[in-house]
Amino acid sequence: MTWWAVNAIVAAVAIWPFAIEALRPRMTRTRREVAPGQVTTLSQGVTHYQWFGPEKGPVAVCVHGLTTPSFVWGPVAEELVDMGYRVLTYDLYGRGFSDRPRGAQDSAFFLRQLDDLLEDQGVGGEITLIGYSMGGAIAASFAAEQAGRLRQLVLLAPAGLGHDLGPVADMAVKYNFLGRWMMLGFYAKSLRRATEAERGLPSRIDRMVDLQIAETRLKGFAPAVLSSLRGILDEDLEGAHRAIADAGLPVLAIWGEKDDIIPLTCKDTLADWNPQAKQEVIPDAGHALTYTHAEAVMAAMRKVL
Repeated sequence: MTWWAVNAIVAAVAIWPFAIEALRPRMTRTRREVAPGQVTTLSQGVTHYQWFGPEKGPVAVCVHGLTTPSFVWGPVAEELVDMGYRVLTYDLYGRGFSDRPRGAQDSAFFLRQLDDLLEDQGVGGEITLIGYSMGGAIAASFAAEQAGRLRQLVLLAPAGLGHDLGPVADMAVKYNFLGRWMMLGFYAKSLRRATEAERGLPSRIDRMVDLQIAETRLKGFAPAVLSSLRGILDEDLEGAHRAIADAGLPVLAIWGEKDDIIPLTCKDTLADWNPQAKQEVIPDAGHALTYTHAEAVMAAMRKVL
């Protein structure tokens, strides 16, 4: 084999993941036409959101996690509405029907989106802020900066206290070009395989696995996940949780007993950083507790809401 053939093969391998990403279907206006809820243009791009429940009810804002958009809140939102809450859910940038802006997805990036959305929707007064997985890190960061705007903070399997997202994600964070190459080339496939393994789990959301897999096929999804891994999920949130404790903000943290992504040992870390936080463990629940154990999650939430 000649040197030019070897170079051609190496070049093809090097650009393959980037070419695949470039050819993925984009989030477009046409795709958004079938979206439930509404969209609004904020300072960093278009954000998709939904309101549920009575207009005069106390407001609960739900922030989803790293890979699953706002549809993950369906069962929880239904239960909150039954309790009289006015519930706002939205898609983080890079997920669902929201835009895929480039740049670092650190806490400042996500807090700006949440701030923008609350202002855009005219949300005033105290709110209940609920964060799931990476959304827990976003919610905690927001609460640390603006505790006075919150009535209470609820964290479901929250990130920011330790996590295990697998070897592909770990390498993607550690190595710059190689990490991006691996993320674009292998992460979607790895996530689809992991999601398929959950097909037998009980779920309050119809076609949950299919919805998650469809998300991985859109342009901008993998880069957004990588940016979040290198951004907010790589930040030290000890200061944020200690600031929340100093502010005296009521906090409830709910954990899955068998969560292999946000391990139960994180419960002890939170207890150290915020001894006043109330904590509940859902028996036999994994990381998907918002839709596999929605009733148990809501039973824990009703104790404080």
